[in-house]
Amino acid sequence: MKRVLGVMVGLLALTATAKPVQKPVVYELEGTKFEGVLVYDDAVKTPRPGLVLVPNWLGVNEPNVKQAVLVAGKQYVIFVTDLYGQGVRPKNPDEAAKAAGAVKGDRKLMRARVNKALDVLRTEGKAVGLDAKKLGAIGFCLGGTTVLELARSGAPVAGVVSFHGGLDAPLPAAEGALTAKVLALHGAEDPFVPPAEVKGFEEEMRKAKADWELVSYGGAVHSFTDLDANAPGQFQYDAKVAKRAYLAMNNFFAEAFAK
Repeated sequence: MKRVLGVMVGLLALTATAKPVQKPVVYELEGTKFEGVLVYDDAVKTPRPGLVLVPNWLGVNEPNVKQAVLVAGKQYVIFVTDLYGQGVRPKNPDEAAKAAGAVKGDRKLMRARVNKALDVLRTEGKAVGLDAKKLGAIGFCLGGTTVLELARSGAPVAGVVSFHGGLDAPLPAAEGALTAKVLALHGAEDPFVPPAEVKGFEEEMRKAKADWELVSYGGAVHSFTDLDANAPGQFQYDAKVAKRAYLAMNNFFAEAFAK
């Protein structure tokens, strides 16, 4: 654990004076209750950009909230999104696959839920130093797929970053509809995102006339930012690639929020 924290602390410049707050937030959409977590450093008094963070298929759990704390640092107000519903917390891959499949199989539902999370970030962030003019989204694995759907929906965000997310598009973006900048961070050897899917994503972005970038990391497979991923050739943490990816994210948002 010390090694893990050391890597992330160095990567994201989280200082020893940080006072991270993790505030549970219950909200409702179409009769279903959800529970996300608002993450911010209450020692920072100046306005900061806000990010919707959509976690991997395990949803809102302790490791994913800790990840949000480290990403937030002093730079961002983050809302960790609940895609599944209050109390739906997968405990193993089988449960995660079932919960994730229900959302991934219905892209309209996925879009509605992540757009609701964006609304919650706007509302809840007002009192904690959110700069509501600077909003974005990041996601990991299933979450990466989700933030791309947020962008495709035309949501008013400056940019979205997908970490090892799916790139398929059952509902492709129409020309001019995708106003957010897009950064897709992809493992070149990811067995779950085949070359044909990557090519399809590139073609979609071109047709949509989007402001987009795809970074393909050689040697990386799925879940390259997930510290617990340890299935060589399938799911595998890669410290070098993770560091590059987080730096790419911060540089991307520095540009996206500069305007």
